[in-house]
Amino acid sequence: MVVPFYVVAVACGEVLPEYQVRAAQGWLEGTSGGVPGVRAFLGIPYAEPPVGDNRWRAPEKATVWQGVRRAHQFGDRCVQTQPFPDMLFQSASESEDCLSLSVWTPASEGDRLPVMVWIHGGGYFSGASDEQRHDGSMLASKGVLVVTINYRLGVIGFLAHPALTTESPHAASGNYGLLDQVLALEWVRDNIASFGGDPENVTIFGESAGSFAVSALMASPLAQGLFHKAIGQSGAHLTGSALNLPTLSVAEELGTALETETEVASLEELRHLASESLVAAVGEDASRFRPIVDGYVLRSHVWDVFARGEQSSVPLLAGWNSAEAKWVPPVSVNELDEQIRDAFPEDYESARALYPASNEREAWLSAIALRSERQFVVFGTWKWIELHAATGGVPVFRYLFDQVIPTETGPPPGDDPGAAHATDIEYVFQTLETKHLAWRDEDRRVADVMATWWTNFAKTGDPNGPNLPIWPVWETDGERRLMVIDASSSAEAERDRARFEFLDRVESREHLRN
Repeated sequence: MVVPFYVVAVACGEVLPEYQVRAAQGWLEGTSGGVPGVRAFLGIPYAEPPVGDNRWRAPEKATVWQGVRRAHQFGDRCVQTQPFPDMLFQSASESEDCLSLSVWTPASEGDRLPVMVWIHGGGYFSGASDEQRHDGSMLASKGVLVVTINYRLGVIGFLAHPALTTESPHAASGNYGLLDQVLALEWVRDNIASFGGDPENVTIFGESAGSFAVSALMASPLAQGLFHKAIGQSGAHLTGSALNLPTLSVAEELGTALETETEVASLEELRHLASESLVAAVGEDASRFRPIVDGYVLRSHVWDVFARGEQSSVPLLAGWNSAEAKWVPPVSVNELDEQIRDAFPEDYESARALYPASNEREAWLSAIALRSERQFVVFGTWKWIELHAATGGVPVFRYLFDQVIPTETGPPPGDDPGAAHATDIEYVFQTLETKHLAWRDEDRRVADVMATWWTNFAKTGDPNGPNLPIWPVWETDGERRLMVIDASSSAEAERDRARFEFLDRVESREHLRN
C-alpha cells in the first residue's frame, strides 16, 4: 500500500522527505522523481545476491529486511563486458550483487495503474537499468508505473556447463539472466499493487537485447501469465544470425572450454574465481554467452514456439529503426557485390537483385540494409511480427522509427541514411536531454507522441488515442500498414516485402538445417 508521507511522519515522529510503501520484504522509502507528482523507488533488491556458491544458480527471492529501507539510489549494475559509449550509468559500481529494480509511480492511494517493465539492451553482455536514458519519470507522468530491472549478463548470466546441468533439478543450465527476469516479473506480480500498480495489466518492453528477451519471455512457459502485453524495439530470437540460440550441448562445450581458458580444474574453482578473471578470459568475444535452448526456460527454439502458436497470447507492438547498422562504412559497388556473395552463397543472383547498387551511394545504402537485416536485428523482428500476427490470435502493431537524431552542433545532413540502432530509446522515455545534442522542437514532439503511443498500448493494448495519427493493426493477409515514426508520423504500406520474403526463405532453410 502507498502511505502518504504525512501519515508516516505522525507514525514515526519525524517528517520524512517523501512517502513510504510496504513491499513483501519490508518498508521502502522513496524519493522525488524527475517530474512533479512522480515518486521513485530506486535499487530495490528483488533477489538474494547471486554470489559465491549461488553464482550460476537460479535466483532466490530477497529476504525480509528490518526497519525502513531507503530506496534513494540505484543498486550496483551487473558485471559486464565492453559497455557501449552511449551507456551513461548512475550506479556507483558494478558487481555480482546486482539483482535490483526501480519503480517510478504517479499513483495515489488505491490506484491500480498499468505497469511497464523495461528490459535494457546491451547484447546480453552490457547495460543496466540505471542508464540515464532509462529514467521512468516522464513515462510515469502519462499514467503508468515504470519498472526497470537488472539481470545477470555475459559469462555470469549465461554460462552453461555439464556440471551445472547435473546439479540442476531441471537438468538445465545457462539461462540465469532470463531466470532473473522471470523472478523480477514475479516480484512485480506480488508487490506492484503496493505502489499503485495493477498486477493484471503488465507490459514488458525492451530494446535490442532487451527486445530479444521480450521474445524469449513470450516463448518461455515460466513467464506465461506474468505479463499481458509486449513491446519489442529492434530484435527478436527468431533468426539464426544475430544472438542465435545454441542448444544446451553446444553451450556446455563453451562452458567447458572456459575451464581451460581460466586454468581451473573444476566447476567449484570456476565458481569462486574473481569475476574480473572470468571477464578477462572471455576477452573480445563478448556475445559468446547468451540465452540458449536449455529445455527448461526455453523448451524449444523461439521460432518454433511462435510457429506452433504456443507463445503467450498477448498484444504485441514491435518494429525497428530505419538504418540499424548505420555504422557500416561506405562501400564500392564491387565491395557490396562481395558482401552479398558471402552472405548468400546459395542465392547470390536473387539477393543481388534485391540489394541494388547502381552507384556508390546506393551501394552504401544497400550495405547498411544488408547488415541490418541479415546479420543484425531486423529480420528476426520482422519474423516475430509475422508469426505472432499469424498464430497469436491478438492484435499486432508494427512500426519503423525514422527520426534521425541531431548532432552536437546541429541537425543531421540532408542525405543521412536513417535512424541508427538504439537512437529510439531517448524518444520512448522522453529523456532527450540526457544526451547533449542540438535537439529540435520536432524531436520533442516525436518523443511526446512516441511515449504516448507506448503508454496507450500499455493501458489498453492499442496505441491509438486522441490527437494521434491513426495506427492500424498489422495484417498478414490483408492491407499491411505500419506506422513510420518521424516528424510527420503516418501509417504507410510495408516497404521491401519482396526482400523480407527472400530472407525468410533463406533463414527458414537454415533454421531447418540447425
